[in-house]
Parts: sequence; structure tokens; C-alpha cells
Amino acid sequence: MIDTHSTGGWAEPKPTAVLVLADGTVLEGFGLGASGHAVGEVCFNTAMTGYEEILTDPSYAGQIITFTFPHIGNVGTNEEDIETVNMAATPGVRGVVLHTAITDPSNYRATRHLDQWLRARRVVGLSGLDTRALTALIRERGYINAVIAHEPSGRFDLDALKQEARTWPGLVGMDLVPAVTSGQRFTWDETPWEWGKGYGRQEAPEFHVVAIDYGIKRNILRLLAGCGCKVTVVPAQTAADDILALEPDGIFLSNGPGDPAATGAYAVPVIRTMIDKGIPTFGICLGHQMLGLAVGAATLKMHQGHHGANHPVKDLTTGKVEITSMNHGFAVDSATLPDSVTETHVSLFDGSNCGMVLKERPVFSVQYHPEASPGPRDSHYLFTRFCDLMRTRKRG
Repeated sequence: MIDTHSTGGWAEPKPTAVLVLADGTVLEGFGLGASGHAVGEVCFNTAMTGYEEILTDPSYAGQIITFTFPHIGNVGTNEEDIETVNMAATPGVRGVVLHTAITDPSNYRATRHLDQWLRARRVVGLSGLDTRALTALIRERGYINAVIAHEPSGRFDLDALKQEARTWPGLVGMDLVPAVTSGQRFTWDETPWEWGKGYGRQEAPEFHVVAIDYGIKRNILRLLAGCGCKVTVVPAQTAADDILALEPDGIFLSNGPGDPAATGAYAVPVIRTMIDKGIPTFGICLGHQMLGLAVGAATLKMHQGHHGANHPVKDLTTGKVEITSMNHGFAVDSATLPDSVTETHVSLFDGSNCGMVLKERPVFSVQYHPEASPGPRDSHYLFTRFCDLMRTRKRG
């Protein structure tokens, strides 16, 4: 029940949550999820489905997600749609902002109400804001640092919250991978979900892939297993010699949060070793950005980033346009790509780099998320391409 207070003879709902922007702006709403407060970078996501996958994507570490779609939570949550691999890690997303209050779930797969799920994962939430207006503000100003706070009593120390939002340094220069990467090496063999069957198992793998976990998603691992791979997942700071000792047929560079230049301090030398060895390598998102750093390109912070499940990307090698899932706030600066690299994909929204391939090595990467989850499956073929590279190398 929403608390109310009387104003001149009528009752108004009492705010129990606030979003305090770094410029001192205070936006009031109604709390949901965990009580408390969290500081982060506010971004917006335009996807209309798949909120559970989005909220469990480790790439959102350090961010507060604003959903532009108004009805979030209407299908509840379940244990099958979680994308986090390292369940012991701190939840990546700092907070969530919704337009409409969460309704009771209406889906046969639901096992828990989203509000209960958020409380269990210690994620602070807020509803009742005009999320379209907040999105327009981000588009105009760029990413915004803010504090999200939920207090059932409605009492807030606004001066302290404004100070925290104003002094938070932001994601530039921040390595967030240690908070989300796996704590130890493990093997993955679960294959993609099928209607009426659930998830399967890869029992006769053709390839052995070592996936470097910068914040990897489960559906990436499932698609690798589904195309014939036994996958060994290793922590982000695993040494190159330890990776090579596993005798991989291929290397996968995963997605993840934070500034690629910061994570690249320890990741780039390892990636360069894999390139020099001629091992087929496939990178996604943060993995794509750090591959760019490894070949001599630069990365940059984007104005508003790309977050959603409807982003058009053009394949420059075929002319085909793919509708893709995206989640990134940094990008490879295409103007800095060396001659040894061919740009393969670009965003049709802003022309930013979305893919590349090395001319003399079996190495390629994309900025977007071909595993979808959520999102369209236009780009699943990239996993087959990776397997084809490994098959070619094994045949000599």
C-alpha cells in the first residue's frame, strides 16, 4: 500500500524513493526492490522484453538502468533466464528505474515477483518517473551520474545524496571486471534452451575453447557448447601460459563492464600472446574493445552508449543489415584501426565501429551481442564462423 499525506483536503502518494542527479536535481518516485541507496551511471535500455536477462548481465556493473518500456515485471522472474555466471559476485546493476509500478506476474514460467527478486539480489529500484523524459535528458547531456535511494519512511538526507552523486568519479578509468569475473576455472557444457525440452548438454564436443571471463553471459557459453565446443572458463587475470597449457582450439574474449583501457592493463598482453600464437579468437563487446587495444587501436567513451535489442548494424563485407542486441558505453575508435585490421561492421545509428577482423590471423570480434538473450537472433551465425575457423586450423 502506498503511503499518502494530506495536501489541502486531498491525499497524495508519499514518495519513498529518489533519484538524485550529479547536478543536484532530485526526482521523486516510489521505492521497490531493496531498501538503501546506490551510486552509479544512469543509462537507458530500449528493449521491450528480457528485463531479467538485462538485470543479470554483468556488463551493467556500475550502472543504474532506466527502462524506456513502461511495463517491466509483468512476466515475473525465473531461474532459467539469469545470465550471470558467477552467482557469488556482487550484483552488477546498481539500480533500476521504471515508469509503472510492478504488477503481479502473468506468465506460466514465473516463479517469483520482480519486486521480491530485486530485494533478494539487493538491487534498489524506483517507479513512478517519466522515464521517457529521463531518457531525453541522457540523450541531450550524455551519461549522468546519480544516486538512487529507497527508504520506506520517505526520509532522505538529500544533501548527503547530492554530495555522493557529485563526487562519484564515473566509469572512465574504472576496472570493474574483478567484481564480476569467476573466482576459479570451470567447464561448461550446457547447450541452448529448446521449447518443451529446456537446456541440453554437449556430450561429444569437437573443439576445446578457453573463454576468458570478463563478465561473461550464460547464453554465450550455451551457444559455444551448442556449436560443438567444450568450454573452459577462466578468470580474467589468468596468465597466458596457464591458458596455453589448456591446449585450446580457440580463445573467446567475453563481454564485461567498465573502461576497457583500465582492464586492458592486464588483459591486453594476454590477448596479444594468443594472437601471436595464431589461435582462432572471437571477442564480444568488452572483448572486442580490448582486442582493438591489443592491435594498436584506441577506445573512447560514448555520449549515451548503445543499450537495447533493436540496434541496426551493417556488415560491410556482405552489405547485410542485422538487428542486434547491444550494451556498451565505450567503443573502438575506428579512425585508429591499423592497416592490419579490416572494419567489418558499423552501427547504422551513429556509424560507430561494431566489428573487425585481422587480415593475417584467424581473429575477429563484434561490439554487439550476437548471443541476444534478450534480442533477435540475426547474428547467431558468428558462433558458427568461430567454429569454422577452429575446424580449418585443426585440419592444418
